[in-house]
Amino acid sequence: MKRTRIEEVTKLLVNTALGREKADLIVKGGTLVNVNSGELLEDVDIAVKKDRIAIVGEASHTLGNKTLVVDAKDKYIAPGFLDGHVHVESSMLTLTQFARTIIPHGTTTVFIDPHEIANVLGLKGIKLMIDEAKNLPLKVFVCIPSCVPAAPGFETSGAELTVGDVTEALRWDGAIGLGEVMNYPGVLNCDGKMHGKIQATLGCGKVVEGHANNLLNAELAAYIAAGISSCHESTRAIDGVQRLRLGMYAMIREASAWRDLAQVIKCVTEYGLDARHVCLVTDDRHCETLLKNGHMDDVVRRAIEEGVDPVVAVQMATLNTAEHFGISRDIGNVAPSKYADILVLDDLTKVKVNAVIAGGIVVAKNGKLLIDMVLPRYPATVKKTIHLKKPVKPKDFMVKAPSKKGRVKVHVIGIVEGKAITKHLQGTLRVKNGEVLSSMEKDIVKVAVVERHKRTGNICVGFVEGFGLKKGAVASSVVHDSHNIIVIGVSDSDMATAVNALAEVGGGIVAIQNGKTIGLVELPMAGLMSDELPEIVCRKIEKLRKAWEKLGCIIESPFMSLSLLALPVIPELRITDKGLVDVKKFKFISLFA
Repeated sequence: MKRTRIEEVTKLLVNTALGREKADLIVKGGTLVNVNSGELLEDVDIAVKKDRIAIVGEASHTLGNKTLVVDAKDKYIAPGFLDGHVHVESSMLTLTQFARTIIPHGTTTVFIDPHEIANVLGLKGIKLMIDEAKNLPLKVFVCIPSCVPAAPGFETSGAELTVGDVTEALRWDGAIGLGEVMNYPGVLNCDGKMHGKIQATLGCGKVVEGHANNLLNAELAAYIAAGISSCHESTRAIDGVQRLRLGMYAMIREASAWRDLAQVIKCVTEYGLDARHVCLVTDDRHCETLLKNGHMDDVVRRAIEEGVDPVVAVQMATLNTAEHFGISRDIGNVAPSKYADILVLDDLTKVKVNAVIAGGIVVAKNGKLLIDMVLPRYPATVKKTIHLKKPVKPKDFMVKAPSKKGRVKVHVIGIVEGKAITKHLQGTLRVKNGEVLSSMEKDIVKVAVVERHKRTGNICVGFVEGFGLKKGAVASSVVHDSHNIIVIGVSDSDMATAVNALAEVGGGIVAIQNGKTIGLVELPMAGLMSDELPEIVCRKIEKLRKAWEKLGCIIESPFMSLSLLALPVIPELRITDKGLVDVKKFKFISLFA
């Protein structure tokens, strides 16, 4: 949507504030959550002209015959929420459908890192998101992906972004910084390409986003010394503490599968550190989490539940984030000259959103969207991104043992429910006719990654523990970050059927039992997203969830856990289309221990 630049309306806002012009909208008589001063101010009016705020205080003199009045008596007024780090693709929704879902929950601005679609389609995928954002009431700022692929040489991605590509994209309208720098070994080892992207970003005065799982002390200081100013990968209180003490913005994540807020927020609630450099983010939330629990309203609520003062919690989701990205002149607080992104809350501590105003327009009320958003037309190439060398067969998932029979010790990926990390385990498995067998008794089943971008034919097979699978197979084309196809299962035949089924529909997630599909979510947009309504996608996800349970799965969020098994930048053990990766040592290892 077209937005008014402040230099275009300075006189108009002055005249409105003084009553010479009448306001287009007044939010009347609420208690203002003032994130600038950190206080609650009672009986406050907000007068809006066009899409910006003219006055905060008493605004009856700006009331005209055509002024729309939003009654906020006995309610709270707060800035629209900002999500400082989110991957829209993880919602399984297109950007328009994502906006349709989160706006009623009070989110008016997002800072997206589209490195999922970039790993499939490169710069074209990023441009697709930027162009789609132009027609939305949701403000969308883009962090240009820094690591495409995330781990060069360790996986096959659909694209590669060079220093030149990143430099070009940083000039695009809407580009606000460099996306999460996952290649921390490249930063610490002064890799020329990695530092080239960082230097290009800093050179144009934009921020560099971090991704520094488990880095502390000298290594963390070195990472920050490269000019990286935030990190959303904190999972412990000490992570938050050290990042804040070193001047970094600590982004605290509450996603679908990994919920780190309870631990990391202790840097504020127990250590007593200043919270002005703390930002609340979602990172990855599935659409069913969005519909069931909400978006940033849920994260703010969780912070309050963990003991954060409500005003401070709102600061963490508004002003702090805007200041980090250098745009607090326009958004992040309710004050004269700012964009009129305003929330009316029925309850502050429960963060119950009554009304959402975006750019001076009431866009949602009582959880319902009041405006229409038209889906764009997507190019056909976006829906044709599954390119297998040939259909896979059951024999492609056979693990040959070094002996004909007996037992063999193998490296096993151990999932940690609710966390992005995995454990590097070992397991002893039975060998029959020269083939290593899964063990349902030990909850160790096969996992494989099938390359789907360049028809290389790469297939790597390993073992994973923790899903509780007893039969069948599940495959997904949502596999961070290169988004090849991952499949787990106890039946080689069902594993092959699952992979081939995804190739046929253009990507998604599928569950197979005895050769039959018992759950399917089609994600034809780059194999990552659906352009269907969120409610329809969620119904399919619910059916797929029941299919997981039917196959014996015992964990709460299997989708996200599965999607991360191939991400070779988060400890400890991962699998890609090229092999098994010991992330701590950052090298390939044999399957056999």
